[in-house]
Amino acid sequence: MTVRNATPSRSRRLLTTLLLTALLAGCSSGHDWNGKDISGLMPELAFELTDSSGETYRAEEGEGSIRVMFFGFTNCPDICPTTMARLKGAINQMPDSLQDEVTMLFVSVDPKRDTPDKLGEYVGFFGDDIKGLTGDEKTLRKLAKRYRTTFGYNEPDENGDYDVSHSSAVYVFDDEGRARLLLRSQLSRDEISEDLTTLVRETTG
Repeated sequence: MTVRNATPSRSRRLLTTLLLTALLAGCSSGHDWNGKDISGLMPELAFELTDSSGETYRAEEGEGSIRVMFFGFTNCPDICPTTMARLKGAINQMPDSLQDEVTMLFVSVDPKRDTPDKLGEYVGFFGDDIKGLTGDEKTLRKLAKRYRTTFGYNEPDENGDYDVSHSSAVYVFDDEGRARLLLRSQLSRDEISEDLTTLVRETTG
């Protein structure tokens, strides 16, 4: 390609386009993911929350493993238990040697009702290796905003019970905490398991 006859501004635009193309090509993993590839589109995993033991848990404590993060609440009647079971089932379908490389993070956005004890009981139903986390509302809203999602509380009924609206999206971070995949609810266990297996092998291989 010859650009010597182009104007300086046109040459700069052409050079910028070529550089951006090269950068984007360099960032691509080359995998045909079932989930949405969000590499470079969202910030790295960062938070300071309270776990089901009542202790402070920071994102960096899970570095070295693939983190699968889902926002929900323990009184959720359908989306949360269905998603939790599908995620755990997908991990269980991975090769035995790779399963320990994946950590599930369940972040409750209902701190008023989801005490550490209740969180521990809830996540323990799905598996002993799932981290149940929560925090005050301000902290949770900041975390949700970081990953371009939100949640809300409906009006309580005569018994004081209320529902919580939230996204069903699941975020996957690699062993260094970089955002890699967004898993939508229509993905099957097999598809999720395939993506997680590929990601583990990529980061450990």
